[in-house]
Amino acid sequence: MTVLLVTGTSTGVGKTVITAALAAAAQAGGRSVAVCKPAQTGVGGDYPDEADIDVVQRLSGVQGVELARYPEPLAPDVAARRSGRPMLELEAVVDAVRALDAAHDLVLVEGAGGVAVRLGAGGFTVLDVAEAVSAPIVIVAGAELGTLNHSALTIAAARAGGVECAGLVIGSWPAAPSLAARVNRDELPLVTGIELTASIPEGAGLFESRAFEAVAVEAFGEFVESLLGYPA
Repeated sequence: MTVLLVTGTSTGVGKTVITAALAAAAQAGGRSVAVCKPAQTGVGGDYPDEADIDVVQRLSGVQGVELARYPEPLAPDVAARRSGRPMLELEAVVDAVRALDAAHDLVLVEGAGGVAVRLGAGGFTVLDVAEAVSAPIVIVAGAELGTLNHSALTIAAARAGGVECAGLVIGSWPAAPSLAARVNRDELPLVTGIELTASIPEGAGLFESRAFEAVAVEAFGEFVESLLGYPA
């Protein structure tokens, strides 16, 4: 049984779509999958955005588990303070992940923002969760200018925290890639020391579930099997 944390170089780089793609690829390979979103912000009330676990379920069919939700679209600890709701505790996240891990082949834990974003009480981050459950991370990066710096800093932070990077993914590959995007795709492995695992096409989050599964299997089928072992 395997736990994998999905984090990003920033917000809006495609973590949720990548989480859904990993889930879809694993499920298509006959694996049991669970998805955990420790802290969801910016959903409900004045913020009608679709929750991340709902996006994952729509695309992959995997029903996610959400541990805390706060209405304002802010970092989880800030959103918790402003809402007056209890902050998430690291121990609660670890317990939830371990319980899911005991019952599934693969558990995907989607963070919020990047690796330094504070998820709850005491300022714990996705790296603290990864360390506590002895799990690697997958880093989702953008394609355009700035991604080399953001990716290098993210991986440096993970390594400094003793957390293994299992993969590096471009979360939204443009239909008409710019010069910067094309060059960055080649440069990312040189800058980070990690081979690019996959790229998911721009707009994949709007695909019908069957089309999304085909994209997910092409992008992540071999990656998932290498993590979980052959055969299913």
